[in-house]
Amino acid sequence: MTIAVVDYGMGNLRSVAKALMHVAPDAEVVVTSDAAVVDRAERVVLPGQSAMPDCMRMLEQSGLAEPVRRAAATRPFLGICLGLQMLFETSAEGPTPGLGILAGDVVRFDEAAMARGGERCKVPHMGWNRVLQRGSHPLWSGIDDASRFYFAHSFHPVPADRGIVAGETLYPVAFTCAIAKDNIFATQFHPEKSHRAGLRLLANFVAWDGP
Repeated sequence: MTIAVVDYGMGNLRSVAKALMHVAPDAEVVVTSDAAVVDRAERVVLPGQSAMPDCMRMLEQSGLAEPVRRAAATRPFLGICLGLQMLFETSAEGPTPGLGILAGDVVRFDEAAMARGGERCKVPHMGWNRVLQRGSHPLWSGIDDASRFYFAHSFHPVPADRGIVAGETLYPVAFTCAIAKDNIFATQFHPEKSHRAGLRLLANFVAWDGP
């Protein structure tokens, strides 16, 4: 099995690849900027961090936007952090058009909502938080509901279809932190930085054949 980690010049690629190698020692994990390698891989991972305008510009300039769209339409596909946000139509950061694979927008945390429930929450949202699973999915297998995962972001997706929401987090109000649609699963949190629960999610992705 070949797992392609898409290298478009942005993102925490090495830590993602290292975590995948740990959970899938028999797989070929390739960090690649080669469109042909992405097209051939049985599974594709799209990481991302930094700013949405930079990520989308680099993805387009690298020639990898179309291979990513093809992968998201045909094979088990995992988006991480900005790799989740880029799947949507638009982001308020910039503003910037996304890949348009999923209907919906990416918005910044509402400052007015940050003070609800007592102590004011800071933006960016950084650190550990509980993920509330919304529905069953093979990637949640063996992971307790409300397990803690690591976050580092100021924006989050608002899907047009609530049916694709696979996980939510309270900060301090609920926001979508995981989506699942057909062969796509994507997370706002970083599984590669989330210890046991994150490694289990990655292992589940490696074993997952899609819908």
